[in-house]
Amino acid sequence: MSQTTTASLKPFRRLLLTGAAGNLGRQLRGALANWADVVRVSDIAKLSEPAPHEETTIVDLADRRAVMQLVEGVDAIVHLGGISIDAPFEDLLRANIAGTYNVYEAARKHGVKRVVFASSNHAIGFHQVTEVLDTDAPQRPDSLYGVTKCFGEALSRYYYDRFGIETVCMRIGSSFEEPKNPRMLVTYLSYRDFIELVRCSLFTNRVGHVVVYGASNNPVKWWDNTKASFLGFNPRDSAAQFAERFPATAPGDSHDDPAQRFQGGPFVLGEPMQAKR
Repeated sequence: MSQTTTASLKPFRRLLLTGAAGNLGRQLRGALANWADVVRVSDIAKLSEPAPHEETTIVDLADRRAVMQLVEGVDAIVHLGGISIDAPFEDLLRANIAGTYNVYEAARKHGVKRVVFASSNHAIGFHQVTEVLDTDAPQRPDSLYGVTKCFGEALSRYYYDRFGIETVCMRIGSSFEEPKNPRMLVTYLSYRDFIELVRCSLFTNRVGHVVVYGASNNPVKWWDNTKASFLGFNPRDSAAQFAERFPATAPGDSHDDPAQRFQGGPFVLGEPMQAKR
């Protein structure tokens, strides 16, 4: 692990970012420099060279001993690490279930009191597109990947109720530079709005345990964040500027096509993937 120190004082002394080599981790790394004296970044994949304020380390989150060392000395955790698409259960088990458990258990043992957890809209993907869900909507995962995010939400609830570790569960929509299909006109979360959502999740006082939907201010809405409004998340961007790129503005309620009828889109059609042998 490369070590760095800084004389400047910022809201956090040391923040941990898991999944730093992923799409959203790469977007977030720069912003974290403004929020912490030291940012510890980790991933199972190769990381780019550390900035002066960063500590970098390669960690398999399924390795409990390594995660215990990773979490030592941090004030808060932004947990993006894990597999972000559907995958064989054996892979999801290591990365998303064992890995998330290891992060929370290490947080408990080291006295970390705030975790920002990257959940997913696929935890509720079997709700229909005609519904508008609030943050208390029941979980209805559309895939084994979605099941692992439901596990993370439930695990974080347990660690809050039992040990007082606060968590913001971000049910992230589709966070890319721009929407890639008609469904993403509803689920689109710009990079700027994603970073703002993480900022609100870290800096809001006394969040307890809360679920919040990660979407920009898009014209069509499936999700209502009223019950999480105390976080102060007010997205500034919108998918409206991309609407002309697609023949439809959003999925409809066609009863002949489950990918159109349910919020999870194509995920609801997937079969469990098998591990390569």
